[in-house]
Amino acid sequence: MIQAETAAAAWDGRILRLLAERENRVYQIALPDGRFAALRLHRPGYRDAGVIRSELWWCAALAEAGLPVPVPLPAKNGDLLHSIGPDHHASALSWIEGIPVGKGGTALAGDAEAQVRLYAAIGMLLARLHNETDRLNLPATFTLPRWDTAGFIGKAPRWGRFWDHPQLSPAESARLHDARAFLHDRLSRAESQADIGPIHADVLRENVFANGGSLSLIDFDDSGIGFRAYDLGTALSQNLYEPTFPALRQALLDGYAETRPCDPVLVDALLLARCLASVGWMITRLAPDDPAHRRFIDRAMHCIALVMG
Repeated sequence: MIQAETAAAAWDGRILRLLAERENRVYQIALPDGRFAALRLHRPGYRDAGVIRSELWWCAALAEAGLPVPVPLPAKNGDLLHSIGPDHHASALSWIEGIPVGKGGTALAGDAEAQVRLYAAIGMLLARLHNETDRLNLPATFTLPRWDTAGFIGKAPRWGRFWDHPQLSPAESARLHDARAFLHDRLSRAESQADIGPIHADVLRENVFANGGSLSLIDFDDSGIGFRAYDLGTALSQNLYEPTFPALRQALLDGYAETRPCDPVLVDALLLARCLASVGWMITRLAPDDPAHRRFIDRAMHCIALVMG
């Protein structure tokens, strides 16, 4: 907490509560003018200062264009990024009102009609995100990690070698190796023609906020340059066990396609890529006895059967 309080002081902020602890530790803080803000203590080693500054620039540009995303807030010294130690940084973002549209591992709220409306709206929001991004003139210093074929299934994927997860059975390991080969073929053939650019890369229910009839998108800390279809695949990844999954998938695609084309086959491949990447993500981030390991392995196996047959 001392480190968080020291970081908050750079904005004259007062810590109210811990909100999340994943790639970043995120706190709600109160600012001197009475506003709330989200203070992020970035995980050391995950993203360097140049990448975080690019993420902040993108969020600021999107907000200026009217997108419902957090606005980066300058510290007292005018900088958007505050150093709290070697390779350890803090940033603050404007407070987004609303509540998450759901939570992973919990049944999606609402009846089938409401769920379909929600995912059509998420599809429209993602198309708007990509359309507005394409209108921006990215600065020469803009740099984000690559969510490309190598980033998903290369020798050193961004979130780890999912096929080496220690809890895989021999049969599961073989199936994940098959899925890796499947994705290599599908993504490498698509990459030269695919829609590629800056993406959010973590469009989970927890990162889509509802406030009345409007939606906002938060948590750009996994953003990168990659397949635009990955944002759609990620949005679907928590819904694989929903009885309405086929309708949610179609609603998401239809909402997106209202203003921007997408390839449903590539979306399905990147849904699989997300489920596999999540297995790799857990290896170094969760305790070995965390039951989430088995849940995510089982989900990956389910997704393999769905996408590959």
